Amino acid sequence: MQYPFRIGIITYGDEMKENILEMINQAPLEEPKRQYYFCELAKELVEEKSREAGRKLTFCVVTFGCQMNARDSEKLEGILEYIGYEKSEEEASDFVIYNTCTVRENANLRVYGRLGNLNRLKRKNPHMMIGLCGCMMQEPQVVEKLKKSYRFVNLIFGTHNIYKFAELIVQALAENSMVIDIWKDTDKIVEDLPVDRKYTFKSGVNIMFGCNNFCSYCIVPYVRGRERSRNPRDIIREIESLVKDGVVEIMLLGQNVNSYGKNLEEPVTFAQLLQQIVKIEGLKRVRFMTSHPKDLSEELIAVMAAHPKICNHLHLPLQSGSTEILQKMNRRYTKEQYLTLVDKIRKAVPDISLTTDIIVGFPGETEEDFEETLDVVRKVRYDSAFTFIYSKRTGTPAAVMEHQVSEEVVHERFDRLLKEVQKISREEAGRLEGTCQEVLVEGMNEQDESLVTGRMTNNLLVHFPGTKEMIGTLRQVSLDTCKGFYYMGTER
Repeated sequence: MQYPFRIGIITYGDEMKENILEMINQAPLEEPKRQYYFCELAKELVEEKSREAGRKLTFCVVTFGCQMNARDSEKLEGILEYIGYEKSEEEASDFVIYNTCTVRENANLRVYGRLGNLNRLKRKNPHMMIGLCGCMMQEPQVVEKLKKSYRFVNLIFGTHNIYKFAELIVQALAENSMVIDIWKDTDKIVEDLPVDRKYTFKSGVNIMFGCNNFCSYCIVPYVRGRERSRNPRDIIREIESLVKDGVVEIMLLGQNVNSYGKNLEEPVTFAQLLQQIVKIEGLKRVRFMTSHPKDLSEELIAVMAAHPKICNHLHLPLQSGSTEILQKMNRRYTKEQYLTLVDKIRKAVPDISLTTDIIVGFPGETEEDFEETLDVVRKVRYDSAFTFIYSKRTGTPAAVMEHQVSEEVVHERFDRLLKEVQKISREEAGRLEGTCQEVLVEGMNEQDESLVTGRMTNNLLVHFPGTKEMIGTLRQVSLDTCKGFYYMGTER
């Protein structure tokens, strides 16, 4: 979507600044028309900066955190390319933006450390701009620290107003000072803006934003805001457009996709949304994450079982196998309820690949609690698991809970869990050896240029002989040898 704007800035210096401010005041109010107006205005400003530099200006977007952030970064890159910057992987670029994560406090420290290096680079490059966005920026103490100690940063915004990126760039260029635009929350959703997708053949699609769950260890609801779902018609329209552009696989994204649709004027369940999506002609695969066990309905299980386009992979975070710890985590299900849910899923979709998240060392976790987690791991037999050592997150209820587990005990338990998970994962991965499976080729193999690498519907990787022309295509591949967590195969 584009709008026929041409701003026409023809003055420079203080007069140009006044002209820009006047143009800002004339911007339309309707979205996304307003943002395309600012894109065109930013484009002319970038053209002028490029003339001053005597070269094309470059940008680098550095992404920390989850797939939601990765999708947001594609939007940032799309806008930067639209307004005239050239993509680079180097942090010595003319526009560097960190899309931050704040799930763990050490993620914040990493950003502060890298900002120090950017400051040195900026002193050598008068054209350089530095931007910070994402979850970390939603923390008031972070913004105060940046205002006090990192005055060289040009632009700071959060998770709720990423669509305003072009508008904020114009403001930063016009004012030549630190621009801060943080919203505490919002009910606004603005899409249909430029996006630079990482892959031509697959794409993430946001179906909702925010989270209402308030797990006691998690900062996300405080920085991403409350749940708000996109209109299903807008989601369908976006996917149809992606398919026309060559996309064969989509990943539906949300902090808890299972609660999709609850805040819409006309409520739609996630299962009902999926039933509409699988009807889209040309779309071959549908994935989704993340699923909260408490909201995974029998209706959704039935839809997964009925439609082969829905990939037979489900990420179902456990976090702990102890009902007592789950209660302290505010997860709102028990060990028994989780295992019953897994049984229902496996009966409906026998070849489902189940993956999970597990936290070790949550405050108050006893050896008996940990053994309950190992018991669930052995009963469910996950194809893989993301295992984490509990990390205190300031601002969450868990951070001030009594009976924090000692570091020595946590590491010992973590090693035992990892050993068990890896043993089971290796055994489960081999169950498809000797079969023929559909594989979406995602790229050339990084270690052997005679091989391509693809992904099965269950999310496991397969390496087999092929050429770059195969990338983005679906192939029937014989799984000859299981190598533990991937397969070596040959095309049928």
